[in-house]
Amino acid sequence: MYDFGTVILAEIQFTDTSEIKTRPAVILFEEHGNVVVAGITSNTKMEGISLLKKEGAIKDSIIKLNYIFTISEKMIKKVLFSLSNEKKKILSEELIRKLKI
Repeated sequence: MYDFGTVILAEIQFTDTSEIKTRPAVILFEEHGNVVVAGITSNTKMEGISLLKKEGAIKDSIIKLNYIFTISEKMIKKVLFSLSNEKKKILSEELIRKLKI
């Protein structure tokens, strides 16, 4: 069972190629072995929610809410850390805003 806000390393298939790479992502929810995640990039010029090294990231990064996908829990290679409650709140508020709920 994986919780909202857990940062993981997982095998990710890129949408523009068939290439699969191990990349960081943050878990949004898990159900029946399927895990919905948002991708994380170290390209800090991209749009999204900042995730800083002092918060647990390997390097300053961005949580990309325009890059949400479903993976099998078998594709998760490692749990890295959990977002702070404050960062989880920012993440959930931004998701709601994007969904216009």
